[in-house]
Amino acid sequence: MLFSTVSVIGLGYIGLPTAAVIASRKTKVIGVDVSSEVVDKINSGEIHIVEPDLDIIVRDGVTSGFLKAATSPEPADAFLIAVPTPFTGKNHQPDLDYIESAAIAVAKVLKSGDLVILESTSPVGATEKMAAWMAKERPDLSFPQTAGETSDIRIAHCPERVLPGQILQEITVNDRVIGGITPACSKAAAALYSLFVQGECIVTDCRTAEMSKLVENSFRDVNIAFANELSVICDKLNINVWELISVANRHPRVNILQPGPGVGGHCIAVDPWFIVSQSPEEARLIRSARETNDAKPAWVLNKIEKLKAQYLADNPSLGEDAVSIAVLGLAFKPDVDDLRESPAMTIAERLSKTHAGTLLISEPHIGRLPEKLDSATLIDAASAIDIADIVILLVDHKEFVELDRAALDTKVLLDTRGIWRES
Repeated sequence: MLFSTVSVIGLGYIGLPTAAVIASRKTKVIGVDVSSEVVDKINSGEIHIVEPDLDIIVRDGVTSGFLKAATSPEPADAFLIAVPTPFTGKNHQPDLDYIESAAIAVAKVLKSGDLVILESTSPVGATEKMAAWMAKERPDLSFPQTAGETSDIRIAHCPERVLPGQILQEITVNDRVIGGITPACSKAAAALYSLFVQGECIVTDCRTAEMSKLVENSFRDVNIAFANELSVICDKLNINVWELISVANRHPRVNILQPGPGVGGHCIAVDPWFIVSQSPEEARLIRSARETNDAKPAWVLNKIEKLKAQYLADNPSLGEDAVSIAVLGLAFKPDVDDLRESPAMTIAERLSKTHAGTLLISEPHIGRLPEKLDSATLIDAASAIDIADIVILLVDHKEFVELDRAALDTKVLLDTRGIWRES
């Protein structure tokens, strides 16, 4: 199949890099985002997210004329939908409103022969729902759920499988799982990805493709939950969890992950709930892992309160308002600016509401604090440590790993990532 124009719907952490990479292959790309500010920024050759080298290929794509952004879909030969799929409320039900809105908007400009691929991480059945929404909008076209192999429109699911900080590389080298509603849909989608993917395109059905992404992140979540639960047990038993894991991992078939303050990001902290929502009685281990990881920030906050109480007991002349706390890191993982579902953000927000003294926050990858942290002060790490009485390490950014350990000698420390365990 020939794709002279490709449209990418949603220009966030996945959509924009994907659009830029396709444009770098000398294929015309129209990126679509509901934010006019994002669209204007991209059309001026700038980017609104932090990702290594992304600014270079976006600027090149815009300058060469192969990449442009718009606020609504325009005709194209293929459409990649990469919009958010959050969950709603406390019961963690998937919210498909963004997908539905994108599907209806794309349907308005579809023509016979077009391909639509859902890249958004989705609960099982979402691709078929997307197809139904499009079919309702365009009764003049045939869709694969009713017309099968002879449909006017091809529809498939291909979940993204990239790591923030390495997105541009992984978009091209990683294998892709492609699940069409029909074999013809899968073939068309594989042809599109062959334009820029060096890894293998593994063809399956759309439901298996949807489930594969959920399973990959649930597997990781369960393993992280084991490490996080282990850290809580070791704290109770007065055992150094970092030393324990190092010793246990000497076993040739054991590889325990490192614990932390919780689990964040737009995938691992969300995707397992999609499985739980559809199989609540069966997904017991997956639910337990999610609950374990979701509970870790509260455990960290309790540890901070105990450290603060002990500090005040050791310094009886001080009131709580005289105690300074430095929080190092807000992102959900090291060396990125992404705060989505970040346990560090949860901890910082709670401290901003409950701590009576000074709250200093060092997050080297952002230029200003979110509104919820207006009562705190954004500051560089060295200055924060110099001022603070209590230092809380939440994210193991490279900058924090390389800090002068001598500056920490007189501080009360809580290291949730174990980077200072040898100091």
